[in-house]
Amino acid sequence: MQGLLLVRVPLLCTFLAALLSMCMVGAQPPDDSKSAAESGSEDRTNVADPFKGLPPRGQSTSKDPPGMKRLLKGYDVWLDPQYKRVVVDGTIALREGPLEMLSCPRGTKEHEAIIAADTKAYAVHAGLLAVGAEAGAPVQFQPDYKPASGTEVDVELIWTDKDGKAHRAKGQDWVQNVKTGKALEHPWVFGGSGFWTDEMTGEKVYLAESGDFICVSNFPTAMMDLPVPSSQSNDALLYHAFTEKIPPIGTRVRMVLTPKAKKAEAAAK
Repeated sequence: MQGLLLVRVPLLCTFLAALLSMCMVGAQPPDDSKSAAESGSEDRTNVADPFKGLPPRGQSTSKDPPGMKRLLKGYDVWLDPQYKRVVVDGTIALREGPLEMLSCPRGTKEHEAIIAADTKAYAVHAGLLAVGAEAGAPVQFQPDYKPASGTEVDVELIWTDKDGKAHRAKGQDWVQNVKTGKALEHPWVFGGSGFWTDEMTGEKVYLAESGDFICVSNFPTAMMDLPVPSSQSNDALLYHAFTEKIPPIGTRVRMVLTPKAKKAEAAAK
């Protein structure tokens, strides 16, 4: 599996069991905007390195948001058990050009992803399961095309500008369809990527750790993908960064991932 970033991960079921044991904390909804501001958002328009001034990968930069539980030591990823969502901090790494993903884990595919996320992909996978999302299946190309499936996941983006004003947007707002000129018109689904087992060591590798985290091109290794055909070929990429809607390179951004309730469950509420 040439080119794959091999990452040692614990068994997902063990990690999930620990998440499910977490108790809900606090009665008031967390103030996401305040937390995003405290995480160090700033204008770095002229900074060539988006991570300048930030600690190395694996060293947390953000405080724990109220009522949330950090999922992975050293990484800015949290479970919100009360409001059933997963929260991830990251950094704007790209504002122009073709895209293969909205977000990748930091240190992987920043040349084709807008947000470099301060997390391991498997931690978000486990967190989504813990708040009720169901992993479906990644895209299949052979013998016939089958789109990615799974629970739809809303992606909300929160950031603070250089004047201290908080902003919110949908993840789709930052992705532009090159044919229509409009924002991405499709949802993301929780395909769930997959595992590969090293035959020599028996260690499991979560495939999305190579970069395929929240994708806009179809990848069979994607954790979240679009449920429609979207080429990963460089000369046929359908989506570009929606430059005028994206804050400056280096801006800290918070992603809030909320699985959508099934229609029957939503109707019963």
